[in-house]
Amino acid sequence: MTPEAVVELADWRRHVAELYAAVRHAPDPASGHATWREGRDALFRTHPQSPLAADDPLRGSGLPVWPYDPALRIEAPLRPTAPDRLEIDTGADGTTTMERVGVLELPGLGTLDAWWLAQYGGGLFVPLRDGTAGAETYGGGRYVLDTAKGADLGGRDGRVVVDLNFAYHPSCRYDPAWTCPLAPAGNRLDAPVRAGERLA
Repeated sequence: MTPEAVVELADWRRHVAELYAAVRHAPDPASGHATWREGRDALFRTHPQSPLAADDPLRGSGLPVWPYDPALRIEAPLRPTAPDRLEIDTGADGTTTMERVGVLELPGLGTLDAWWLAQYGGGLFVPLRDGTAGAETYGGGRYVLDTAKGADLGGRDGRVVVDLNFAYHPSCRYDPAWTCPLAPAGNRLDAPVRAGERLA
């Protein structure tokens, strides 16, 4: 990676962290979601690290997103579970190591494994592959949380804010040059989750 690209990527991550900080300080979740959509569209439209090709029509239209559904915002308890460790080949980035730290309970939907990324400075990572995958959303799944990159909606008292309206496609959905960790078995839901980013 060139020095210029390194600076650009650091700037991208800084903007993402600032965007999620604005979401956490919004007066209510729905307005926070509107802030997130606007900010994410601006990054994808104008930032040099955007995974969108220069001529991708999504730069003009914005990323498709389902309307905000307040029922899909859950303050989920992080329950203990058997430890697990995954090492995932992420191409030029090397290997991503994830350690399972618990299970998040989503009433009416099931559970999602919560992982700790054992590199960078660490971070909570919750991918999702649901019943919309491959038809209405990217077949490899979406991300709900990736706190190592600033995508953090908050939490306290042993609970994590899991707002499925913020489920987003990883960069590899838009550009095959990116290699992304996909949802392992414990992060798959049979039910469709029609919230967050979609294909069209």
